[in-house]
Amino acid sequence: MTAVLPAFAVYAAAALAEIAGCFAVWAWLRAGASPLWLLPAAVSLAAFAWLLTLAPSDFAGRAYAAYGGVYIAASLIWLRAVEGQRPDFWDLAGAALCLIGTGIILFGPRAA
Repeated sequence: MTAVLPAFAVYAAAALAEIAGCFAVWAWLRAGASPLWLLPAAVSLAAFAWLLTLAPSDFAGRAYAAYGGVYIAASLIWLRAVEGQRPDFWDLAGAALCLIGTGIILFGPRAA
């Protein structure tokens, strides 16, 4: 159980960095924001990549696969908190399923 909190913290921080960086690019391209939004986008996306290297996995592919579920759930939190749109039942059910998959990938028993 002690590995769960560090893993969650790394993935949550990575998700926040990725979503914020992508949102800054979205704001520039889709919402007409200043090109200066690309500066924090670049920093945020670099932080995201660095944070994923801290993921508790011996293999990059497994770390990225597990991160996917956290990213989906974090995106729905962003949808609600930043964009003011309430996720519906299907959004939440899908995110729950993905988080179950994340747990299986991260904490499932591995052959020696």
